Amino acid sequence: MTSLNGHGPIITAAGLAEALAGPRPPVLLDIRYRLGGPHGRPEYDAGHLPGAVFVDLDAELAAPPGDGGRHPLPDPAVFGAAMRRAGVSAGSSVVVYDGSQGWAAARAWWLLRWAGHRDVRVLDGGLAEWTGPLETVTPAPAEGDFTPEPGALPLLGADGAAELARSGLLLDARAGERYRGEVEPIDAVAGHIPGAVSAPTGENLDERGRFLPAARLAERFAGLGARPGGEVGVYCGSGVSAAQQAVALELAGFVPVLYAGSWSEWSRDAARPVATGAERG
Repeated sequence: MTSLNGHGPIITAAGLAEALAGPRPPVLLDIRYRLGGPHGRPEYDAGHLPGAVFVDLDAELAAPPGDGGRHPLPDPAVFGAAMRRAGVSAGSSVVVYDGSQGWAAARAWWLLRWAGHRDVRVLDGGLAEWTGPLETVTPAPAEGDFTPEPGALPLLGADGAAELARSGLLLDARAGERYRGEVEPIDAVAGHIPGAVSAPTGENLDERGRFLPAARLAERFAGLGARPGGEVGVYCGSGVSAAQQAVALELAGFVPVLYAGSWSEWSRDAARPVATGAERG
C-alpha cells in the first residue's frame, strides 16, 4: 500500500482522493456510529467510499460492557480478526472515517496505533467532506495479515488517571455540563474525576467539523495547562470521544495518554471520589 506514514494523524478529502487514485490505494474503514442511536450499517449500505469496509464499533472495537466501562478495549484477538477481515496488513496504509465528529473513526485510529500499526489516518471532517463517488456494493477484500501487538501507545487505568489528575494534566473530553455534573444522560453518577480539566471535544473542530490548525490546537491545550513535550491524559464517557481528543493532541505536538475506561468505568466504583462544578476539584 502507498505509505501515508509521517504525515500526521489526519488526511484531507483531497489527499485521500489522490491516494485512492494511486497504484496502491489505502485500506478504507467505515466506522459510522452513534452513541445510543441506530446501528451504522444501514448508512454504510446506503452509500460508502469505494472499497470501504464497515467496522462495528460495539462488536469489533470494544469488549462487552462491564466493570471496565461501556466500551472497554477489545480482546486483541477479536480486534485483529476484524482488521484482517477488512484487509488490513502490517504494511497497509489505512484511512478511517465516520459520518460526524471523528469520534468513532478516532477510536479505530487509536486502537490501530496502540496495537502497533503506525500507518493510519483519520479522514478530516469525515464523510461530509468527501465530494467523490460513493458505492453500495459490499467489498470482499483479501484477508490481511495484521497481528496486534498492544502497547505502542501509552494507556491509563483508573489509578493512573487519578494520579495524573493530581500531578500532571488530565483532560475531560465530555461536554461541559457533564463535567460540571449538571446532567448525566448515560452513566449512573454525574461529575468528573477530581483534578481533571474540562476540555470538550467540539472545541477541537471548526464549523465544518474539521480539526483546527495545529497551531490553534497547540494554543488551546497550552491554555488548559499542557506543556511542550509533556504527556497529557484524556478521558470521556466511555473512551470513544476521548480518542478524537487524542488525535487533536497529537496534531498539536503533545503525547496523548488515553484512559480507556473513562467515566463509565470510574463511576461504577462507589469508592472513587467524584467532583462537581466548574473547578478541577
